[in-house]
Amino acid sequence: MSPSRMILALTTAAVLGLAGCAGASESPAPSAGSTTSATTTAATGAEATGPVQARPGLPGQSAEQVVDTLDRTNDDRTAGPVGSVRPGEVILADDQGQVSLPLSDKFYLSFAPYVTRTHDCFNHNLATCQGELANQQMDVTITTDAGETLVDEALTSFDNGFIGVWLPKDIKGTIKVSHDGKSVSAPIATGPKDPTCVTTLKLS
Repeated sequence: MSPSRMILALTTAAVLGLAGCAGASESPAPSAGSTTSATTTAATGAEATGPVQARPGLPGQSAEQVVDTLDRTNDDRTAGPVGSVRPGEVILADDQGQVSLPLSDKFYLSFAPYVTRTHDCFNHNLATCQGELANQQMDVTITTDAGETLVDEALTSFDNGFIGVWLPKDIKGTIKVSHDGKSVSAPIATGPKDPTCVTTLKLS
């Protein structure tokens, strides 16, 4: 393994610990107390800089655009960068270090409905999280406890089996997903301590 790839692998492992995503297996999530020796830089604006050189086209994108780009394909599994989505930021890492991009007024909720297989997750990892039902169309409805409908449409899961939606911060509500004659409904919330990764939606 080249030195740069070794550094990327070590940085990946560190961010995986921060992300709280156990991957495609059903093993427990890594400890939330995991740390890294890589340098973390807080971006002054919403545009991606620093540790995104591994993916052409990412530099100059907003934090929201970076999340949308990385979550829709599995290319970053090998090319990087590793991304961990938190309630208020997305942390990107590659062999150049880490950068934190603020998500000022939106909350990214990524969810992976399943039938037979899932994994533990809290902070969505854009490079490693893998859901069971990839590239499947599902009917998704998200409503707030106040009765406002935020999402009501047919959405197709990404290559990683997840569907990602941008929601207002600090709301509580309900998500309902229907697929292939099965459905599931569960409460959601978008506060500063709430998960960005929901893998408990069992279709039945």
